Amino acid sequence: MSTDSSSGVHLEAIEQRVLGCLLEKEVTVPASYPLSLNALRTACNQASSRDPVTDYDDRTLLECLKGLKERELIRTVWAGRGSRAIKYHQLLSERLDLDAAERALITVLLLRGPQSAGELRTRTERLHGFTDRAAAEACLREMAAREVPLVRELERAAGQHDPRWIHLLGPVASATPVAPPAAVDREVVLAQGHQERDAKVRISWDAYAAEYAERFIDELDDKPLDTWLLERVAMLSGKDPVLEVGCGPGHVCAYLAEFDADVTGIDISPAMIDQARARFPDLAFEVGNQANLMRPPRAHGWGAIVSCHSTIHLAPSELPPLFAEFARVLRPGGWVLLIVRLGEEVQYVYVDPETGRGGPQPVEPGDVSVGVVLHDPEQVLQAVRAAGFVDVEWYVRGAYPDEPDPTKLLVLARTPR
Repeated sequence: MSTDSSSGVHLEAIEQRVLGCLLEKEVTVPASYPLSLNALRTACNQASSRDPVTDYDDRTLLECLKGLKERELIRTVWAGRGSRAIKYHQLLSERLDLDAAERALITVLLLRGPQSAGELRTRTERLHGFTDRAAAEACLREMAAREVPLVRELERAAGQHDPRWIHLLGPVASATPVAPPAAVDREVVLAQGHQERDAKVRISWDAYAAEYAERFIDELDDKPLDTWLLERVAMLSGKDPVLEVGCGPGHVCAYLAEFDADVTGIDISPAMIDQARARFPDLAFEVGNQANLMRPPRAHGWGAIVSCHSTIHLAPSELPPLFAEFARVLRPGGWVLLIVRLGEEVQYVYVDPETGRGGPQPVEPGDVSVGVVLHDPEQVLQAVRAAGFVDVEWYVRGAYPDEPDPTKLLVLARTPR
């Protein structure tokens, strides 16, 4: 059994997991909180959002709970009138005097070990809504500056974009420099803010537009799953107009038009729009930002929105508001088709704004670095459902022959009627 040190609360690994789960479930499932022993065991041993994954049995947990109760870090309550079932309620947040933001960060640090500020910002969404990564980092620094610090920033290890943070409530197994690398911080693409990121995206795609159009204009010829879904979108939209966001050189719009879709394409890159207009002069293309959409001029809403890789430069925190924007301008019962790159990294591409040459390493001093985000499928699907879409249908496919991109998630869903 652990004892409280003079510097604050000291928790062994199992105690960290138990209190972390109680903190989490108190916020995310208040209707079933406090937790029974069975529910607590399930929460402790779940395979997602836990590092490491554990397999505690009832006897081990009961011994831990006994010690936590003796130290007044939990209290027991009866499940209900006449019930002999005991439930467990955490007292750690009161002991440490945590506000909602601090509590969210401590919860995720207890459950998942060392993490960067960006990772913590994303992983605390259900517990507390940090406005951005900087807000999460500011809260961490406040906790580190307490008279009795609760967290500490680790030195950045080789291969990491950002330093990680740990709690100071007990041993953290993977806090040493030789530990396995932390999960990818996809929020890093917003390190310099949305406007700076968007400016780099625009510059790089403007430079690469002509080469990209030549290379990928016929890419749909060898993508049967993608084209099957595009044909369905053209049919499902009916007589209502279709919008493609991030349309590039316009080849997807042209494919939809072959199936009688009244299609418009927008792209953040003026050079890409020039390519699209030159190649498909009978279709409508405009410079525009997918984060700020207009409804069609002659209809109540779009019949469908198509996004083929328009999320590649976005952080996970940007997906819920983006999909909510799509839902806002769709007609009732309107459809969305998403094609999203999947993976566990943020790749960087360096583009020469003068020549359009690009690669994983800079060639010229003025090359622009643009982050390409490979997304987590669970986060994408969660954001789709959070935006109110229903009838969510999704597929994961590997790369086709000669396709340079990684695994894809394809999602078809609609707004409520």
